[in-house]
Amino acid sequence: MILLIDTSTSICHLNLIDKDWQQQYDWQADRTLAKNLLGYLNERLKEHGKTWSDVAAIGVFQGPGSFTGLRIGLTVMNTIADAQSIPIIGGRGDNWQAEVLAKLNAGKNEKIVLPFYGSEAHITAPRK
Repeated sequence: MILLIDTSTSICHLNLIDKDWQQQYDWQADRTLAKNLLGYLNERLKEHGKTWSDVAAIGVFQGPGSFTGLRIGLTVMNTIADAQSIPIIGGRGDNWQAEVLAKLNAGKNEKIVLPFYGSEAHITAPRK
């Protein structure tokens, strides 16, 4: 099974793709993404009788998008890919899922996917 995920907005988009089926989910994560992402993913896997050992690859949306959402989502997915020793691929743009699937089908593995924010970070100076 392949897990595709986009955490670049307040709505977490998840797509699970198995040999005979595909299921898309949209979760209004808002400010609960860090606290609830793993639980949400575990529940979606359970709905299909799957566990993390059934996930063969991960595809992630790299951005641009929310700094915090991308950082949380990519950190979690990079960690899972490393712990499970499965490939992870990042993609950008409207066709990111097709791009990711093509790279996975070609046997690619980026090992770590970094976020793409689309602009320089706006770092504020300390108040003190």
